[in-house]
Amino acid sequence: MTQKPDQCLGEWIDREALAEAMIPLIGQLYRNNNVVTSIFGRGLINRSVIAILKAHRFARHRLSGEDELSVHDSYTILKTMSEMNLGAASVDLGKMVAKYKAAGGTDLATFVREELASLANKRGEKREGTDVVLYGFGRIGRLLARILIEKTGGGDGLRLRAIVVRKGAENDLAKRASLLRRDSVHGPFDGTIVIDEANNTITANGNLIQVIYSNDPSSVDYTQYGIKNALLVDNTGKWRDAEGLGQHLKCPGVDRVILTAPGKGALKNIVHGINHAEITPEDKIVSAASCTTNAIVPVLKAVYDKFGIVHGHVETVHSYTNDQNLIDNFHKGSRRGRSAPLNMVITETGAATAAAKALPVLKGKLTGNAIRVPTPNVSMAILNLTLEKATDREEINEYLRQMAMHSELQKQIDFVQSQEVVSTDFVGSRHAGVVDAEATICNENRVVLYVWYDNEFGYSCQVVRVMEDMAGVNPPAFPR
Repeated sequence: MTQKPDQCLGEWIDREALAEAMIPLIGQLYRNNNVVTSIFGRGLINRSVIAILKAHRFARHRLSGEDELSVHDSYTILKTMSEMNLGAASVDLGKMVAKYKAAGGTDLATFVREELASLANKRGEKREGTDVVLYGFGRIGRLLARILIEKTGGGDGLRLRAIVVRKGAENDLAKRASLLRRDSVHGPFDGTIVIDEANNTITANGNLIQVIYSNDPSSVDYTQYGIKNALLVDNTGKWRDAEGLGQHLKCPGVDRVILTAPGKGALKNIVHGINHAEITPEDKIVSAASCTTNAIVPVLKAVYDKFGIVHGHVETVHSYTNDQNLIDNFHKGSRRGRSAPLNMVITETGAATAAAKALPVLKGKLTGNAIRVPTPNVSMAILNLTLEKATDREEINEYLRQMAMHSELQKQIDFVQSQEVVSTDFVGSRHAGVVDAEATICNENRVVLYVWYDNEFGYSCQVVRVMEDMAGVNPPAFPR
């Protein structure tokens, strides 16, 4: 039946009104109950009406036989949750609706009460927040700050308390704050920023962040700023082994350290979703591996589990980074001295070797190389694999689609099926990697997979997931 213009607009206005009514419920559940809500992994906290409606539209890829997730259903879930006095949790509204429809029987509100019964009347069971220090405030450091500030909630999770940098100028604080406020790739900071030069602090959305100037990682007494048992994130890349990073542990107030680069020696290289369960209380220093390792390992794990991998080659088409020169100049690395915005530059990548550290079954099976290209962000990994079991393009694409929708790797693997997407479409992706189904090539046991990844923001999201595990602030996820 063809819709009339007035009918179509009227339905949209009704859905807008429901989405507007959802916003205070989402916010209250987050701030008062520490309940994080999402729709098939798409976060709803601090989102606009249009963003919420887009998340409902996106759900059509996840709900069998549906055009999109009903705003009426998600509103009913939120309204019911708001009346239950819930304890801390992560609740996926899309999965709740899918489970409800699969179960049949009771009405939706009754289903929600039964599904979340173990959380009912648990509000007020406060967790102790974990202090976070960012050592370095470059591309990854500032994005980590944005994500941590966004996820502050009621304050009992990860709390960004300080950043440590070398003082670069008399107006250093204002410049640091300006770089946090404005970003050429990721856009403006979503919120308010106030600086206090007398006390060297930046206040971002109510988060009081101490700016500490230091040239020596072992000389800072964080306790003088009220910081204790902190999780320190070293995103300078200057120290990559236990000895170098261990300098941070000599500082009063620091309890554990995470490196945002591939670790050397015996350091555990953690790719969240793959081997994060290997982190123990005794691990005082871990590496969050590299952006490329995080992008490829979840997809490789998924493929290995179903089809097996005999061997393969990983070619990374990577955006240029600050390690390269803007114009031709001396650089200790081969080819990296040539102008990054003007050249494609062949360089090495340790991602293939690092992948085996996170997923030992791949040891000796992968080779790798990289080409730096003149784009500022978003990269692509091309996985050229020989499989143990033959397959076809449709089967492997559908399998990876299901992994992106319903598996434990849902936060790591995303899936897109469009002939029109290009690199900028993936700026801001919170997944480790996005499989481009239209680019997949398959010939029996030979397959080539194309995986996009935001090498800045998507990687930073993975780092935060590792941080949450180390701090023990992950709430239970529902539906079960």
